[in-house]
Amino acid sequence: MGYTTVNIARFVPSSKILKTAGTWTASLNSNVVAEARGAADGAFTLLVPLDLEAGDTYHEGARVKSVELYYKVATAACDDFATVEIERVALPASGTAPTGAAVACTPDSAHDTAAKRRGLGEHCLSVSPNAELWLEDDSACWLACGVDAAATSVFTLYGARIQYELRL
Repeated sequence: MGYTTVNIARFVPSSKILKTAGTWTASLNSNVVAEARGAADGAFTLLVPLDLEAGDTYHEGARVKSVELYYKVATAACDDFATVEIERVALPASGTAPTGAAVACTPDSAHDTAAKRRGLGEHCLSVSPNAELWLEDDSACWLACGVDAAATSVFTLYGARIQYELRL
């Protein structure tokens, strides 16, 4: 069977990224949309949905190549930014609860430690799965990033970009 394969990118705006805690304010500055978390000591998780085409046939649909998270840390470095992982949730048959597991992945060399990710400045954290990650029609995937902000840390989220291959 012949396939058509193309490399594609999908932008995920900050408004579509789930944020588990904190007060977030949307803004438009210099034509750039962002959401900023007000300075406050505390932990939060960002959940980027990998909302792409999924198939029920082997190696058909979307294969995630990388996910890039665009953000800025200002005023003070965060206390921690330890968790960066791709989560895969199995969508079971009716009557049973979903189950999840982390997918092995690697951040880029500029963000391969919590200290590099939590530091002051503009960031483009790129995360790549260690093995081929094909999306399937009976599962869902997310990039999960756990951040612990310091009392005066201001975390600004611009969005994310998913780089993927689409095979039909």
